[in-house]
Amino acid sequence: MKALTALALVTAGIAAYGAIQYQTTRSQLAAFHQQVHDAAIAADANYSIPSALPAPVTRYLTYTFPNGVPAVALVRVGMQGEFRRPQHEEFNPTTAKQSLAPAVPALMFEADTPILPGVWATAYDAYIDGKMEMKAKLFGAFTVMDQPATPTLNQISLRRWLLESPLYPQALIPSQYIRWEAIDNEHARVIASFKGLEASMIAKIDMLGRLVHLRAEHDGDLNTPYHGSGEYAARSDYRLVDGMMIPHRFVIARHANGTDYPFWDGQITSYITQLYAND
Repeated sequence: MKALTALALVTAGIAAYGAIQYQTTRSQLAAFHQQVHDAAIAADANYSIPSALPAPVTRYLTYTFPNGVPAVALVRVGMQGEFRRPQHEEFNPTTAKQSLAPAVPALMFEADTPILPGVWATAYDAYIDGKMEMKAKLFGAFTVMDQPATPTLNQISLRRWLLESPLYPQALIPSQYIRWEAIDNEHARVIASFKGLEASMIAKIDMLGRLVHLRAEHDGDLNTPYHGSGEYAARSDYRLVDGMMIPHRFVIARHANGTDYPFWDGQITSYITQLYAND
């Protein structure tokens, strides 16, 4: 009887601790989303499209902004699909949401995904002011993965901001953070620079002006406990939303030795923009 009582007290203690930690996690996630919002609102946005750009980039921006460039400060995106955890083969149904800043490199991503029957985890990547924080927590409470910021991970997170940019296409207009280099009539190199780091990807843009995919120029390390940005993102199902052509389907993958390894295959479920107050 005493043993059962002790077990019940321990179980209750763990449950109470877990509930407190869950609420702490939710508060932390909300704070990260708010930090991205604040960075976005404070950014010096200049959405002016220059005339001298590689042909496929001009085609993309013309297609994407058919009636001029909306003064978007922040984008909030909801997603659902199938997600594969690092170093695993099986996919699980996953929901996620992001806060994304077009005018300055900053984003917040959080996702809930099953681990085992009855067991789920919350994972998040926060990239703010040039530094990232990456964690995963069982039941949104108990930390199972914690990657501190390093120059390598900060650079990967800058590439993540670049990789997600078709969802907030103002980010791809040349600026103090973005420049383009010509390759051919369907490809161009886009380079993001921020806080002393650079990240580049090759964009494929079809003849209609749709950005088909972004691909990193170097292989990824498939042995890391995180996917980071991945090295490849395909976009499709473009729809006109708030004056912009936004892709609603995506496949994001790791890449090494000539092979893509998809890990996030899904669709956009919600899309909300916030404009700068004076526009």
